[in-house]
Amino acid sequence: MTKPEDKAGVWRRDEVESPCIQVCVVHPEARICTGCHRSLDEIATWSRLSPEARRAIMADLPGRADLLRVRRGGRAARITR
Repeated sequence: MTKPEDKAGVWRRDEVESPCIQVCVVHPEARICTGCHRSLDEIATWSRLSPEARRAIMADLPGRADLLRVRRGGRAARITR
């Protein structure tokens, strides 16, 4: 019988690190994924990028979230109606 610690080596894979969160929807205006915030070109070439290039893109992703936020007007918009 195989011990649990022996199975860990079998299931360990050298996967490409990715910011993908399985919410793959491309914003029609910003042209970036609403889940991971990568561009279509970045998604298409991700597996061929060097680890350094992937890390550089991943460092830039948090700043892209603001591109997807749409202000609805808030209180100021309601007052002017």
